[in-house]
Amino acid sequence: MTPAMLLWLALTYAQIALAAAGCLATVRMIIGPRAQDRVLALDGLYITTMLLFVVTGMRLGTPFLFEAALVIAVAGFVATVSLAKFLLRGEVIE
Repeated sequence: MTPAMLLWLALTYAQIALAAAGCLATVRMIIGPRAQDRVLALDGLYITTMLLFVVTGMRLGTPFLFEAALVIAVAGFVATVSLAKFLLRGEVIE
């Protein structure tokens, strides 16, 4: 097997594994018994989505998906901080 073929297979496997992880995080977000479980599942979902964009960008060779992954990372961080603040204090804006 050539190195290019191994890289293609590795990226394919990574995409499949990340898609499965995203599906499991979505299921956890839907059936989570507490709000904290749902916030953690949201963290996992945005991280797997960000990584899926990075792997797809590597596979296609386009820089657009890397920029989209950065936007997802920033939006996910802001969402996590605001949800954590809401769960602790009951309000987001003081």
